[in-house]
Amino acid sequence: MIKKGINIKTKKASLNFWQKLKNAKKPIFVIAPMANVTDVAFRSMFAKYGKPDVMWTEFVSADGLCSAGRKTLLHDLKFSKKEKSIVAQLFSANPVKMREACGVVAELGFDGIDINMGCPDRSVEKQGAGASMMKNPTLAKELLEAARMGAEGVGKSGKTIPVTIKTRIGYNKIDLSWIEFLLEQKLPALTVHLRTRKEMSDIPAHWDLMKEIVKLRDRISPDTVLIGNGDVVSLADAKEKVKESGCDGAMIGRGIFGNPWFFKGKTPSDIMPAQRIKVMLEHAKAFEKHLGGIKNFANMKKHFKAYVSGWEGAKELRVKLMESNGLKEVEGIVREYLKKK
Repeated sequence: MIKKGINIKTKKASLNFWQKLKNAKKPIFVIAPMANVTDVAFRSMFAKYGKPDVMWTEFVSADGLCSAGRKTLLHDLKFSKKEKSIVAQLFSANPVKMREACGVVAELGFDGIDINMGCPDRSVEKQGAGASMMKNPTLAKELLEAARMGAEGVGKSGKTIPVTIKTRIGYNKIDLSWIEFLLEQKLPALTVHLRTRKEMSDIPAHWDLMKEIVKLRDRISPDTVLIGNGDVVSLADAKEKVKESGCDGAMIGRGIFGNPWFFKGKTPSDIMPAQRIKVMLEHAKAFEKHLGGIKNFANMKKHFKAYVSGWEGAKELRVKLMESNGLKEVEGIVREYLKKK
């Protein structure tokens, strides 16, 4: 068992970036961690065309970072300074490995570490990690304490980086005692996906519960930045949800697909098709540059579907892109399409 962790209030994390964002007294908008989506290529588009307050990596296995597979997983932790502030999200059910992995992440220069305690992926849950953590608060606390120790005083600067958690409002049913338990850990920030694990994303997010969660936060841990997640479709919608609920900010996942201008307040219909296509190609080139030979180029196809929709002739182009094999084919398809316009 891991010994009781440090009290992060007494360490250099006392002036972490989360508190600075909270002190600014304005809504905080962040990119959600999404597997095979929020890679360095995806985030680079947002860094250029509409930067949020904080970006998240894909979720990464802490156990894997402590194994011979570390070299491969480090590609999931690639980032540029233009993306800051940036948080690395890890998952594990092993406190010893979580502590070691957090040391690795802190050395890489991330601004924060987030522990995934809400992912419903079966392979993650089989390990006792992700959403399974909601069924084991004792282990969840050990994991958090281990992460804090791993992130304490790392590197030449001796900087301690903040450790946060992303979770859901319960496993099989809504259970705010779980949220209360997490708030008792005095987290710098807590992101709450406003659905249970059982609900997945099949029903509307329970944004109506956020007011109650805010009251819990104000009573238990007033310094914790509270971020809501689920069904945010535009920046205007994010602002409205934050205002109505009283939380500090919103995390956006599916709503940002194909729209790196999201955090500038733009919707896809605000951007001319030619510009959307050019940025899509730029995104594909960034993927090939950073992840070519490491990840399957077919990962880009979900982005092609998102970028190319909503105008006459989009379907024809989209079908060709979905049938493409590699960047050169995509470049040719785009060049031919734009030539006709």
